[in-house]
Amino acid sequence: MLKSTSGLRAFASVFLFITCCATASLAQVVVAGMQSEYLKNPIGIDTRNPRLSWHLSDPRQNSLQGAYNILVDTDSSAVAEGRGSVWSTGWVESDSTLIVYKGQPLQPFTKYYWKVAVKDRDNQTSAGIASFETGMMEMKNWRGAWISDNDDRNMKPAPYFRKTFTTAKKVQSARAYIAVAGLYELYINGEKIGNHRLDPMYTRFDRRTLYLTYDVTQQLQSGKNAIGVLLGNGWYNHQSTAVWDFHKAPWRNRPAFCLDLRITYEDGTTEIIRSGKDWKTALSPVIFNSIYTAEHYDARLEKKGWNTPVYNDSAWGHVIYREAPSANIVAQVMHPVRNIEEIPAKSVKKFSDSNYIFDLGRNIAGVSKITVKGPAGTVIRLKHAERLYTNGHADISNIDVHYRPTDDKDPFQTDIYILSGNGEETFMPHFDYKGFQYIEINSTNPVVLNKESLAGYFMHSDVPSVGHINSSNPVINKIWAATNNSYLSNLFGYPTDCPQREKNGWTGDAQIAIETGLYSFDGITIYEKWLADHRDEQQPNGVLPSIIPTDGWGYEWGNGPDWTSTIAIIPWNIYLFYGDKKLLSDCYDNIKRYVDHIDLISPTGLTTWGLGDWVPVKSVTPVELTSTCYYYADALILSNAAKILGNEPDYEKYLALSVKIKNAFNNKYLNKETGIYGEGVQTALSCPLYWGLVPDEFKSKVAANLAKRVEADLFHLDVGLLGQKAILNALSENGYADIAYKVASQKTYPSWGWWIENGATTLYENWKIDASSDMSLNHIMFGEIGAWMYKGLGGIYPDASHPGFRNVILMPHFVEGLDHFEATHEGPQGTISSSWTKKGKKVNYTVIIPANSTATIVLPVIAGLKPYLDGKPVEGEMVSTGSGTYEFYWK
Repeated sequence: MLKSTSGLRAFASVFLFITCCATASLAQVVVAGMQSEYLKNPIGIDTRNPRLSWHLSDPRQNSLQGAYNILVDTDSSAVAEGRGSVWSTGWVESDSTLIVYKGQPLQPFTKYYWKVAVKDRDNQTSAGIASFETGMMEMKNWRGAWISDNDDRNMKPAPYFRKTFTTAKKVQSARAYIAVAGLYELYINGEKIGNHRLDPMYTRFDRRTLYLTYDVTQQLQSGKNAIGVLLGNGWYNHQSTAVWDFHKAPWRNRPAFCLDLRITYEDGTTEIIRSGKDWKTALSPVIFNSIYTAEHYDARLEKKGWNTPVYNDSAWGHVIYREAPSANIVAQVMHPVRNIEEIPAKSVKKFSDSNYIFDLGRNIAGVSKITVKGPAGTVIRLKHAERLYTNGHADISNIDVHYRPTDDKDPFQTDIYILSGNGEETFMPHFDYKGFQYIEINSTNPVVLNKESLAGYFMHSDVPSVGHINSSNPVINKIWAATNNSYLSNLFGYPTDCPQREKNGWTGDAQIAIETGLYSFDGITIYEKWLADHRDEQQPNGVLPSIIPTDGWGYEWGNGPDWTSTIAIIPWNIYLFYGDKKLLSDCYDNIKRYVDHIDLISPTGLTTWGLGDWVPVKSVTPVELTSTCYYYADALILSNAAKILGNEPDYEKYLALSVKIKNAFNNKYLNKETGIYGEGVQTALSCPLYWGLVPDEFKSKVAANLAKRVEADLFHLDVGLLGQKAILNALSENGYADIAYKVASQKTYPSWGWWIENGATTLYENWKIDASSDMSLNHIMFGEIGAWMYKGLGGIYPDASHPGFRNVILMPHFVEGLDHFEATHEGPQGTISSSWTKKGKKVNYTVIIPANSTATIVLPVIAGLKPYLDGKPVEGEMVSTGSGTYEFYWK
């Protein structure tokens, strides 16, 4: 999304800046939302120059930050009293609320407290205190060894590891640092540490490995203690076989780990309990685990108390040293995957005493948990499916199509639990997740189950919600909810395409959904991690694979600018939404190599590299047309990034390239007499409009042709993946918002509403609900409609010239057929709200702009009505405001 306010300002007849303040108020500015590296009080960060951020809470109109003062110290009382021996900025006249640390060199294993004081427009002050804690900082600071058991990568059962130690002095603090090749669960004295799932996050393991830090002070006890580690395979040791050949990954090996438990005693001394040859190992009751398929667990093999100090491990084996998976072990600084929501079964149907099917009532990504009682050795099979056969049994034929099993011992999405016979038992898998709504239970012995016997757990990266949509149309509300469900179902430390059939980081799906994600969720930590994965995977010539991370699959198929433009589009959107240029800077050389490669293989300015408009309804648009649109966007983003980063020669070079691409594109595809691109189908007309390739003098004609084409298609979609990204925006941003809404709110095929009318709680992979292929029921690739609601109805846009919503662009559309609409977004400066209601011929429009922000509001023109603000008529179509709440109405 390449947006600018220059055009908006050009057509405004009057530029009205509202300086009127609210009546005298006792309200005072309050510092809120303090974060370090976009996390609240994080521990275990490695960056030497962390980003410190905050926002102001102040409901008064035109509230601005006049200055800030940051203090950093290792002593909390020092910063509270106004001292900062590590860093003191002094008072800096600035309205910035995102500052990069530039104090004394940060030391590893150190907790820092930081205080920010601000002055508002009236010179009133407010302050807040937060903290961050450093981790290893450098590889040389690790003391533990990489260890594993003595089995090879084909061994099925997951390994346990344990070590006991004694603390003879009083513990002041303790931190556990653990890096793992694979997945893990960490225990101290029998207690599982943390509530994360599936740590560490998936990376290209032989190029970058992640470690985590835990505060375990409370888990240690005086005297004897025990550490336990359970290792899972994850993507590191992929034992299931599918078309992507992850079982042939160059890094593949038996899981291993390295751990340092750093204990600081009250007398000031430090002790490190580390992984090494003095640890013991044994096989666990997790007899098979695959992040792709399922988990098998034999409760008869449980070792009660295996992670406690009193357990007798004399029969356990010895560990072996292993080479580290990579030479780059870095902190995992991101919102973790968790069990976010427990979903009780909506219903259960009994086929027999040994066969039941549970329905959660909605499609999710995650796991199920069963509570059951039966004889020892009873085998419970839990098959997870998105749909049912007509006979009521679980149907996985739409999601197992890429699975290539070598035998019947690893059934797809089917957990296997073997009962111990020790009364009531509960099972939830440790090291996998699935996509499902239904769970079919088959048991080798009769068991008694009821609706309360099983629950589902919605799992995903626990990114904070920052957006909300509500309207008078229930279908629109349900589409928005389904879009969010699919987005979150496909966020597991990296964005995926689907949570069942693939779980792959498809770049095309992610670039399509970036705005949808950022309007509704605070996802920067996930995207910064994933773009580091991009940098790990990029070839020297600039080529990226179509799935990231990858074992090597995807360099030869599926990539191209329409998919792998993630390298440019995602950093650009992060810059727009957060006002943070770090990711643009980190990826600048990578974007440049990528664009240079396309330029090399496409010297005319047109490129045929790409997949094209994937899964279209009926009309097919040339790959060259859609891929060249993305090539243009990449070149323009690169040019803009060069300017932002102060590289004037590159700015001019890639701006010239973008002009070359645009001219070549229009020379081939634009009929200047008719204003039609290509064959004039929806994708061919909407993509050039959305991505900005249409010359200004032809925009109205092309947009009118698009509107006519949509009308000819009976206001239904005729697009695939790329066209659906563009079409609603192209219509609403070029004078046809009513038509865009009519398309968005359709309830018959093909449309998003068609899915909702047929019971969808997530977005599908195919417009046809009975398609024979490409029929996952939980895909995010058609998810642009979620972002469009914020833009095309609420009118909320970031301003490229004042990114991070320092200036909010508001261009709402009071569309025909909708009586009320409300959109809110929690940006870096606070809450933005755009809400409108129609009552008869009158329209009320309420705007909330957060403190320290301004807004440019483009008021809709309503025939026969005039806009008013505070009882006074507004002249012109544009209003500029400061922060605060503003009530407009038309009469």
